[in-house]
Amino acid sequence: MSNRFTQFILVAMVLGIIMGAAIYNFLPDTRGDWASSINLIAVIFLRLIKMIIAPLVFATLVGGIAHMGSGSKLGRIFAKTMGWFVSASFVSLMLGLVMVNLLQPGANFPGTLPDKAQSTGLPVSAFSIEKFLTHLIPTSIADAMAQNEILQIVIFAVFFSVAMGSMPERSKPILALIDDIGHIMLKVTGYVMLFAPFAVWAAITATVAKNGLLVLWKLIVFMGGFYLSLALLWGILVVVGFIVIGPRYAHLLKLIREPLMIAFSTASSEAAYPKTLEGLNKFGASSRISSFVLPLGYSFNLDGTMMYCTFASVFIAQSYHIDMPLGTQLAMLATLMITSKGVAGVPRASLVVIASTLSQFGIPEAGLLMIMGIDTFLDMGRSATNVIGNTLATSVVAKWEGELGPEHELEPGDAVPGDMIPGEVPAMAGH
Repeated sequence: MSNRFTQFILVAMVLGIIMGAAIYNFLPDTRGDWASSINLIAVIFLRLIKMIIAPLVFATLVGGIAHMGSGSKLGRIFAKTMGWFVSASFVSLMLGLVMVNLLQPGANFPGTLPDKAQSTGLPVSAFSIEKFLTHLIPTSIADAMAQNEILQIVIFAVFFSVAMGSMPERSKPILALIDDIGHIMLKVTGYVMLFAPFAVWAAITATVAKNGLLVLWKLIVFMGGFYLSLALLWGILVVVGFIVIGPRYAHLLKLIREPLMIAFSTASSEAAYPKTLEGLNKFGASSRISSFVLPLGYSFNLDGTMMYCTFASVFIAQSYHIDMPLGTQLAMLATLMITSKGVAGVPRASLVVIASTLSQFGIPEAGLLMIMGIDTFLDMGRSATNVIGNTLATSVVAKWEGELGPEHELEPGDAVPGDMIPGEVPAMAGH
């Protein structure tokens, strides 16, 4: 079934490109209407994903932490996780900086540059340390779950789980209920993912029908350089995976084919979350680790987004012939390292981060107008890279904690109960 599902996704992507190109070329007067109508299918699928994300994250995270044991173990896993995230972010940002300086995609830019006074309409005030820190804490867990604020859900779930651990006898029925909810949500996830091929087809068709493929040629040097940089980043991640985890890492790459394709085609790493979680647990990563590390990764470990921030920022500076000494570029890297955290819940987050950073270094925010038209095509690569980065982080932390068990096959929806130990195939509630 897994191989067939992968084939369905691939077929959907190819059909989407063909049908989108046909609509763009042969129905020029109505292609906008066609794109909007077809995209409704993808929107419905993404809403279905959003519907299950909050309860899925909460149930698996609380169950995982509650079964983790002592608070010192939680602190140790958190420290290792954040250490990995910071290191991966630095490597991604630095790689983007090195590649954009080597390739010089903005030098001799052939197009017309937007007027420096033009506004992008992006909320550049959305990012500040104060806002980020206060945004970490939910004013209401109900509101956090309604808004799918993953980071806020994680904060509440940690407090809730630690409190449960301090009252083991009273918590037993609650923990059993949460484990059952986790199993049920994973079964619901299995049902939702059946619609993924249709959503992939719709997303690709709508994108190509609206923009056409020729739009890519206008910024082919920029896009080519960015995807080459992504390929190098993938290479680094894969090499690190084989070094830390060993030859079996090749199987993890096979297990995450589906979430990678879903993330790429829908330009949403969030859409790939359920399949990513399932793949990690098939690989043998303890649910205690995957249910804790993966949600954190969606806010702190967006490798593709990190690299794009430095690559795009310096590209705009090059286009406007703004000299950026090495010291200035390193200062920009440090700024992006801070402002980019917690971007997962912000629409067009990478563009907002870049816009807020450009203004601090005297680079015209209007330069973003050059790349906003192709941002969806760029977001496809970023989203897929975020998925592979988070799966690597989760499996590495599991390896370090001795909770990377033998691989096993699970039926769709059967992965990740909170009390599953590495290598143990869980028994579904009621089975």
